[in-house]
Amino acid sequence: MFALNSYKFHLIAILTVIVWGTTFVSTKILINHGLSPVEIFLYRFLLAYIGIWFICPRKLFANTTKDELLFAVSGLCGGALYFIFENTALGITLASNVSLIICTSPIFTALLSWILYKKEKLKSSLIFGSLTAFLGVALVVFNGSFILSINPLGDMLTILAALSWAFYGIILRQLNGRYSTLFITRKVFFYGIITMLPFFALKSSTLNPQLLDTPVILFNIIFLGLVASLLCFIAWNMAVKELGVVQTSNYIYFVPLITLLTSAIVIDEHITIIALIGTILILSGVYIAEKGFRRSKS
Repeated sequence: MFALNSYKFHLIAILTVIVWGTTFVSTKILINHGLSPVEIFLYRFLLAYIGIWFICPRKLFANTTKDELLFAVSGLCGGALYFIFENTALGITLASNVSLIICTSPIFTALLSWILYKKEKLKSSLIFGSLTAFLGVALVVFNGSFILSINPLGDMLTILAALSWAFYGIILRQLNGRYSTLFITRKVFFYGIITMLPFFALKSSTLNPQLLDTPVILFNIIFLGLVASLLCFIAWNMAVKELGVVQTSNYIYFVPLITLLTSAIVIDEHITIIALIGTILILSGVYIAEKGFRRSKS
């Protein structure tokens, strides 16, 4: 059983990945309506950054120059690099490849945590649980159609996206003890926008603000900005602060499952027996990894 105090943070992490699992459909709708992936990122982070000023303390800078640089790197890794790598990969390789490879992020997070903090041992249950969940993700993503088209560039970009998110989690660990969750999240949004601008220029992307008059576009931008970014980044950072980056990251395995269910409801995609088996493996793997993690701390 989870400790009563930490139970709510497990629930927060689960609710967060439920929302993030639906963002693939929302982003796809926006792309189909003429918005570029980089433009979508700018709108959602800009809206989230404006929104967080209404609830965040007015303190502008970190306590030290070193911490300010860490915030800049966190915005780069958890914002610009992650979304640009992922969205670019989606234009090059199959979405199934991207969804599957992104879920290596918890494994990368555990490995990075072990490399940087030698006192944390990699328990066999954590490794076995992660691999079990990853196998389940593969079954859910392919959903009974085992055709993997390998595109080295697209797949490598996706691996870089997973690594970017893992580094973001490791940096959060260093900042969580010194700053509030709201302050950290605001700085991530700010530096995510700032570090994204050079990529925006390189891609020669253009803004199409006139498209925001379309209700379906406006609704999805608000959802991505205020719910999937503002609320979910705050919630995720709270969970990482309480549970630790390795433990919280295991819930990322639920994202493809939520995406599969959302796609079935919204665009009537068929769910196969293979996908249901994958669901069981995901739930079992996360449980095994979580159980092993709690034992290692006791």
